[in-house]
Amino acid sequence: MAKAAQVLGPGGRLAVFWYVFQPPSDLAEAFSAVYRQVLPDSPFPRGIMPGLDSYSAFFTKAADGIQQAGAFGEPEQWRFDWDRPYTRDEWLDLAPTAGGHSLFSPGQQEELLAGVGAVVDAVGGSFTMHYTAVAVTAARTGAA
Repeated sequence: MAKAAQVLGPGGRLAVFWYVFQPPSDLAEAFSAVYRQVLPDSPFPRGIMPGLDSYSAFFTKAADGIQQAGAFGEPEQWRFDWDRPYTRDEWLDLAPTAGGHSLFSPGQQEELLAGVGAVVDAVGGSFTMHYTAVAVTAARTGAA
């Protein structure tokens, strides 16, 4: 945070952000079952995917770091929620771009996508994903 204070002039704003996606609970459990089957030793989703509450320690740590830098005003937390419907094909196009999917072998990716596609097919071929983005932000003050 101190380096950010050196780069930003007074009135500039520092923001640290996260976004969390949360599928409907029945899909989250079914998606997790596919990951457990294909990647039994992977830290990828085991059980229901964590919600926003699991990130609260990160928000607190970011706010504390901003305050400790001594060059920013009071940190604020901004939250943005939205929903987005996906067809099976749209989700299968997006899923491999998330997180560490690039670390999986082509065979593992193919098996994951087949399993996830079957899950989406089983609920009618589409679903709505809920997203939340949270930013911890503060304006730069004149202090060093």
